[in-house]
Amino acid sequence: MWINNQSSLDDFILLGFSDHSWLETPLLVLFLVAYIFALFGNISIILVSCLDPQLDSLVYFFVSNLSLLDLCYTTSTVPQMLLNLRGPEKIISYGGCVAQLYIFLALGSTESILLAIMVFNHYIAICKPLHYPVIMNQRRCIHMSAGTWISDFANSLVQSTLTVLVPRCGQRVIDHFFCEVLALLKLAYTDIHVNESELNVLGALLLLVPLTLILGTYVLIARAVMRIHSTESRWKAFNTCVSHLLVIFLFYFTAISMYVQPPSSYSHDRGKIMALFYGIITPTLNAFIYTLRNKDVKAALRKTLTKEFWIKTR
Repeated sequence: MWINNQSSLDDFILLGFSDHSWLETPLLVLFLVAYIFALFGNISIILVSCLDPQLDSLVYFFVSNLSLLDLCYTTSTVPQMLLNLRGPEKIISYGGCVAQLYIFLALGSTESILLAIMVFNHYIAICKPLHYPVIMNQRRCIHMSAGTWISDFANSLVQSTLTVLVPRCGQRVIDHFFCEVLALLKLAYTDIHVNESELNVLGALLLLVPLTLILGTYVLIARAVMRIHSTESRWKAFNTCVSHLLVIFLFYFTAISMYVQPPSSYSHDRGKIMALFYGIITPTLNAFIYTLRNKDVKAALRKTLTKEFWIKTR
C-alpha cells in the first residue's frame, strides 16, 4: 500500500514504477549505480577544473558549470526515487514536491541556455581566435553564466507557481517517479489549457530557439574547421565539437519530445522513459563524454589522482 497512516493529506504519492513492482529492485540497483557514477564524474570535473592550472580556461569554466548543473539535476530527483523504490511507501511531502518541481524546471531551462552559450564560445574560439580574449573575457563569461542561472530560476518560479496553484480537489496520486510538471497538471480538476499553452510556448522558446541557434552556429563552425590547414588542429576542433554535439543531442531530443508536443499526446509511460533520459542518464553520460573524449581532462584527472595518492602514501 502506498499511503502511510502518518502521512499528511497534503503529501503526494508517487506511483513511480509500482505498476511493474517486479522491476523495482533491479531499477533500484541500476539507478543507484548511475547516481554514484554521476556524482563521481561531475564532482571530478568540477574539482579538476578548479585545481589544475592547465584547465584554467573559459572552455572548462562552462564545462564545470554544466557539471555542477547536472550534479544538482540528478540530486533533485534520484535520492527521493531511490527511497520510493526501496519499499512500499511512495510518499513525498508537499514542500518536497514543490521544491523538486521548482529546481527541476529551473535546471532544465538553465542547461538549455548554457549549452547554447557553450556553442557560441566554441564559435568564437574557432572562427575568431584573435578576437577571443576580447569577446570572451572572464568577466563577460561570469556575467553570462550568472545571468543564465538567475533568469531561468526566476522563470521557473513563475512556471512552478502556476502549476502548484491549479486546483486538484484532493487528488494527490502522481503517476510518475518525481514531481514533474505534466504529471502534476494531469491531477487538475479544472481547465488547464492556459497552463498547457504556457508550457508549450516556454518549451519552444527555451528549447527550439536555442537548438536552432546551435545548429546554425555549428554550420559556421564546420565551414571554419574545414578551412584549417593543420590536420592536428582540425582534429582537435572536431573532437571538441563532437563531444558537445553528443551532449546536445541527448538533452534536446528527450526534452523536446516531452515539452514541445500537443497536450493530448502526453503519455505517462512515455513521460517516465523520457524523464529517465534527461533526468538521470543524460547527466550521468555528460560527465563521461567530456572526460573520456577529452585528453586534457583525462590527463588532469590522472595527474590529480596520482598527486593525491603520493600525498597519502608519504
